[in-house]
Amino acid sequence: MVKILVVDDDQGMREFMEIMLVNEGYDVTSTGEPLKAIEICRKTEFDLIITDLKMPKINGIEFLKVIKDQRPDAMVILITAYASGETAINAMKEGAYDYVEKGQSIEELKKVVRSALQKKGLIENHVSEEQVKTGAAAGNSFCGMIGTNREMIKIFATIKKVSDTLANILILGESGTGKELVARAIHENSSRSKMPFVAINSGGIPENLLESELFGYMKGSFTGAYADRPGFFEMARGGTIFLDEIGELSPVLQVKLLRVVQEKTVRRIGGAEDIKIDVRIISATNQNLQERVKTGEFREDLYYRLNVIPVFIPPLRERREDIPLLIDNFIRKYARLFGKEIRNISSYAMELLMNYNFPGNIRELENIIERSVAMESSNIILPESLTLYSNASDGASKFDIEINDKGIDLNTELEKIEKIVIEKALQKAKGSKKRTAELLNISFDSLRYRMEKLGVE
Repeated sequence: MVKILVVDDDQGMREFMEIMLVNEGYDVTSTGEPLKAIEICRKTEFDLIITDLKMPKINGIEFLKVIKDQRPDAMVILITAYASGETAINAMKEGAYDYVEKGQSIEELKKVVRSALQKKGLIENHVSEEQVKTGAAAGNSFCGMIGTNREMIKIFATIKKVSDTLANILILGESGTGKELVARAIHENSSRSKMPFVAINSGGIPENLLESELFGYMKGSFTGAYADRPGFFEMARGGTIFLDEIGELSPVLQVKLLRVVQEKTVRRIGGAEDIKIDVRIISATNQNLQERVKTGEFREDLYYRLNVIPVFIPPLRERREDIPLLIDNFIRKYARLFGKEIRNISSYAMELLMNYNFPGNIRELENIIERSVAMESSNIILPESLTLYSNASDGASKFDIEINDKGIDLNTELEKIEKIVIEKALQKAKGSKKRTAELLNISFDSLRYRMEKLGVE
């Protein structure tokens, strides 16, 4: 059984935590005297120690130092009345796992305790039967993609099903969701995996160069063509070609691409012969191609040729349960890259990220963690290290309410505005609900009620 020591001179708080932890199934020892706790720790090894910050004789930081000297691998969580940035940094520098602010919900404390025990390998993450079946349970990853979200599990299963078919695939999703990762996973799981995977960003190459890059050219076909050169389609022969941002293609190139898709041949610029190619075509876009077909901006016949099997990747804001997994992966990646000892993120920094909408999706999250790891001086990422965009324009558009002929539901619209204001106050307070209530001039209980009613996490 997991053994936990609780140290708090406040008898009411100590008894509350003891009851709560015992109900969770832990073996709990508690004391209100830090010096006595030190003696207890000399005789007994605990899996987790939860200590108050302000106590008589020695404070939580001093207690932490002694415990770490006795048992360097001890996992310690600090409880504090007001979690200032300076206090948190000092605690993390001395080896604390995390800190929890008094006044937080019971679930918040349980979450930090579970996180610490999971980090130590004493309790496991819940893995669904569906994840086991699809193979996603192993490290919560699949071909470099990380996720336990139901839609992501379906995508992993789809990749396995369609990898060895000849059908063209269209990957849909916002920028930064990982469309190229999905394309690479399809290639790597197919019989073509040992052949080339060629990726082209159609929107990143000037139109006058894109045709020659895709189809190749013959010597002398234009100024600067000093030798014959194969295009990307020929380079990908036997393998897979990934056409990203396919919606950016000009009408002329759409016609030429349609011919390649239909005939399975390419003709170099200035060439007279058709060259047979065996290539799997995977396309991707962040645009609504159906709308572009309706407006005549994208050819309908090409759209249906490319969209034989559609794969939609949900934005990060619709798969928030994957955010902690992605954060952990990026922390390990950049801590190793920068030679840092950072191993974790504080619960308040995590709460900020869980409440953020990530307009740039996974790419933005990775950039945030990379920057935080580079700038952080302690061994844990704190709220002060995060750089989040305020999305002022996004917020303004949400306040710009359009009243149509049918009218609106005033209460619903007011609740939307209230939710935005609370989320902004939470960001300003760096995740502290107590400080958020002060900023909004409402009671702590009122804030909790409003957050639960409005679904603010």
